[in-house]
Amino acid sequence: MSQQIRHIATKDTLQLRRDVMYPDWTLDQVTLPHDADALHFGLFDDGALVTVVSLFPEGDRAQFRKLATAVHLQGKGYGKRMMLHLMEESRRLGVRTLWCNARASAEDFYLRLGFRRTSELFYKDNIAFYTMDISLEPALNKTFEIVPAIDIIGGKCVRLTQGDYAQQKIYNEHPLEVAMAFEDAGIRRLHLVDLDGAKKGAVVNWKVLESIAGKTKMVVDFGGGIKSGDDLRVVFESGASLATIGSVAVKQPELFFSWLQQYGAEKMFLGADVKDEKIAVGGWLETTDVGIVDFLRGNLDRGVQHVFCTDIAKDGLLQGPSTALYRRIIEALPGIRLTASGGVSRIEDVAELQAAGLAGVIIGKAIYEGKITLPELKPFI
Repeated sequence: MSQQIRHIATKDTLQLRRDVMYPDWTLDQVTLPHDADALHFGLFDDGALVTVVSLFPEGDRAQFRKLATAVHLQGKGYGKRMMLHLMEESRRLGVRTLWCNARASAEDFYLRLGFRRTSELFYKDNIAFYTMDISLEPALNKTFEIVPAIDIIGGKCVRLTQGDYAQQKIYNEHPLEVAMAFEDAGIRRLHLVDLDGAKKGAVVNWKVLESIAGKTKMVVDFGGGIKSGDDLRVVFESGASLATIGSVAVKQPELFFSWLQQYGAEKMFLGADVKDEKIAVGGWLETTDVGIVDFLRGNLDRGVQHVFCTDIAKDGLLQGPSTALYRRIIEALPGIRLTASGGVSRIEDVAELQAAGLAGVIIGKAIYEGKITLPELKPFI
C-alpha cells in the first residue's frame, strides 16, 4: 500500500466533497466562496484520491473545511492521517490555532485528536454543528526528551548486548542511586526495564520500580513481563507513570487496545522492536512479516500517542542510531511522536536525532560506558 498526501486543485476536491457530504447537491453547490484562496490537500492510496480537505489561513489562525473521506473507506484512519498532516502544514505556516465548524456527528473524531468544543450546537442546512479548535503552539510538539534506561536483573542495574542475557554487564547494584544521579542532573524521564520479568513472562522487579517512583519525582515508564491485566495493575500501583508494552501489542492487539481504553493513551508507551524494518517479538528471537510503518500506523489509528522504536541491529553496540529509519517513519506518519532507542554512542547522535524530528531518545550503554556524560546532556534537558 502506497500513500501520499499532496497539494491538489480546487476542482479535484469537489467530487469527494459532494459525494460524501452533500450527495444531492451539484458540484457548483459545494464550491466554497473563497476556494481560490485556500490550500487544498488530497490523500492518495495507490494512486486513488480517498480523502480531501481545504485549509484557509488567516494570519495565526486557520480554518479547515470539507474534510471528506470516500464513504467505503471511512473508519480506516485516512481522516486522522490527513488531519495530522494538516496540523504540521499549519505549524509550518505559523498558524497557532486551527479551527473548523464540525458536524456534531464527527465531534468524537476531533476530540480524540485534541480539539475542544468552543460553541453551542448550531444548525446549517438542517445539519448540526459545533465550532471546534486546537492549539498548535510549537512548544507543545517540539519538546525533546532525554530518557536514560535502567535495565534490571536480580535487582541490579545491568546492560545486555543485542538482547543477549549471556552478554550482561552489571553497572550498579543499587538502581535507585543511578536514578537519583539522573534526577540530580535535571533529567525528568526514566525508562525502567525488568529483564527478569521479560524472561519469565510476568513482572518481577516491581519493588525496584516502587523504590524509584517513591523516592524521585521522575516520570517512569516500566516494561518487561507485562502480559496480563494483573501485571499492569501491579506496575501502576508501584508508581509507574507509563507502562511499556511490546509483544502483547503485536500478538494480542485487542488486549492491548482494551488496556489503552481502560487506562488512557497517556499511560501507554508502545515499544516497536525492528529487524530489517519488520517487527520482532519474543526477546528478538522471532521476526514477523509486519512492517514497522504499517504496525505503527495501525496503532496510531487506535489512539496510541507514545511510541519508541529499537533497531535490533544497533542496540548495545555503540555504533550509532538508525536515524535514516526514524526519518522514514516520521515522513510516512506525519505527527507521530517517536522516541529513538538503540545505538546512541556520542553526544552528536543525540543532536542528530533531535534535528531529525524525534520526540526523544532512550540512552543506556553510552552513559554507563562514559561515551556520553550527564553534563554533555544539559543542553538537551
